Amino acid sequence: MGDYVGFQQAPPVTKTKLSGEQLQSFFTGISQQHSMDQVTFLCIGTDRSTGDALGPLTGSRLLEYGFPHVIGTLSDPCDACNLETKLQDIPKGSTIIAIDACLGQSSSVSFFFGSAGPIHPAQSVGKPLPSVGHYSIAAVVNVQGPKPYWTLQVTSLHLVMTMAEEIAHAAASAFGLST
Repeated sequence: MGDYVGFQQAPPVTKTKLSGEQLQSFFTGISQQHSMDQVTFLCIGTDRSTGDALGPLTGSRLLEYGFPHVIGTLSDPCDACNLETKLQDIPKGSTIIAIDACLGQSSSVSFFFGSAGPIHPAQSVGKPLPSVGHYSIAAVVNVQGPKPYWTLQVTSLHLVMTMAEEIAHAAASAFGLST
C-alpha cells in the first residue's frame, strides 16, 4: 500500500481545468508513457449517492470498453469505507489513474480537473483518507456548499452519467479501445 499513498509530503500538484472534449488529450499524454496493461483505474465513490456515483459509473464503463485493471464499479464500489483495503488489490508497479467526483465553484460544474499527481478523496465531506494516484481526475458534479452530503444526494444523475461517459470514452479513445 505504501507505493500508492504517501503523497501527502509531496509539493502541491498543478491541476488543469478541462472540458469533456479536452479529456482525451489528458489521457493521450498518459497513454504515450504507459501501456494499458501498466495502468490501473481507481474509481472512487459509492452507488448510494447520486453525486458520488461518478466513480463507480466510470469504472463500469471502463470495464465495458475493455480496460483490464479497474477498481471501483457499480457492482463493487471503492468508497470511503473500503478504499485502503482496495489499494491492496492494485498490481505492484501499476500506474494509478484516480477518478473521483468533487464539489466546486458554480463556474466549474461539469468540468474536470486533471493532474499529474494524486487526488484527495472525500475532501469535500471532511473524511481523512490517503491521497491516491499518479494521475487524477476530479469531476465537479455540483456546487460546494455548507451541506456537502446533501448536495451530493441531490446532484443531477444525468450530469453524473454524462461526465462518467466523457471520462470513460476519452480514456478508451486515447488507449485505442474506441474511436
